[in-house]
Amino acid sequence: MVFTTPITSLPNLHFPKSLSVTQQKIRCSSTASSVSTNFDLKTYWSTLREEINQKLDEAIPVQYPNQIYESMRYSVLAKGAKRAPPVMCVAACELLGGNRLAAFPTACALEMVHAASLIHDDLPCMDDDSSRRGQPSNHTVFGMDMAILAGDALFPLGFRHIVSHTPTNLVQETQLLRVITEIARAVGSTGMAAGQFVDLEGPPSCIEFVQEKKYGEMGECSAVCGGLLAGATDDEIEGLRKYGRAVGILYQVVDDVLEAKSKTKAGEKQEEIKEKSYVGVYGIDKAMKVAEDLRAEAKRELEGFKKYGDMVLPLYSFVDYAVDRGFSFADQV
Repeated sequence: MVFTTPITSLPNLHFPKSLSVTQQKIRCSSTASSVSTNFDLKTYWSTLREEINQKLDEAIPVQYPNQIYESMRYSVLAKGAKRAPPVMCVAACELLGGNRLAAFPTACALEMVHAASLIHDDLPCMDDDSSRRGQPSNHTVFGMDMAILAGDALFPLGFRHIVSHTPTNLVQETQLLRVITEIARAVGSTGMAAGQFVDLEGPPSCIEFVQEKKYGEMGECSAVCGGLLAGATDDEIEGLRKYGRAVGILYQVVDDVLEAKSKTKAGEKQEEIKEKSYVGVYGIDKAMKVAEDLRAEAKRELEGFKKYGDMVLPLYSFVDYAVDRGFSFADQV
């Protein structure tokens, strides 16, 4: 429910210079000894994305009953998927000195859970979206019954993948239990499911709750799981939680601003813009101010990690990418 819309540029979307950071000039602190000012996010992200794509392909082989697995693979292995949740998980793990091999199984599980939530979100009884990442939605191709089954199957497959594939010499069982608990919390009745319910049934005044639960939870969960795998302290987990939540909501707010600008340019009516978005409730200008505040909040939460030096750069640069969208991937539609 986060990082889902493919955008290659941001026409006419401008933020104050005080909050603007170029793709090659990323600063975490005014302290001279804190971090390097150069980081190639695209290379870092692309490399991890290729590894994760391969591992996901291996994790969901087609077997009986074939159609369920084909439906699962259709969404999990969809072209154009950025793999933001798993990449954020790996980055958070490495930030705290963890081994990315320890993070890959959880990273793949996060993508499975993410895909499952999108399958269910797109159903006619939910958000009723016939396309996803420029391709027909899962239920459009496989039917509603198979889409529901595919989503239902992906959730437990993710948990099983964590337990069966995480190297026991790198991660203790107690850490894995906390990771599984965190994911279950994020997708459950107090997390994304709650956000979806209020999105369907609640008034526009519930906008903050919907955005936090429906979009912030996956970012929050991804960052926290990476920290847990690396043995983060409670204070570090709390910092990662606030950071991930802010980035997840930020990404969606910017998506909504871009969509609204596109619709306005095309002459579509305001009521056709999503009701429970900051744009739909407050308008484009207020939504852009919310995005500015979220970007500042996410970077502020990373100040507590400046002792790790350059290792914080991936997480720091994700914040600017959420707004600037400075690059796209070759298969992104």
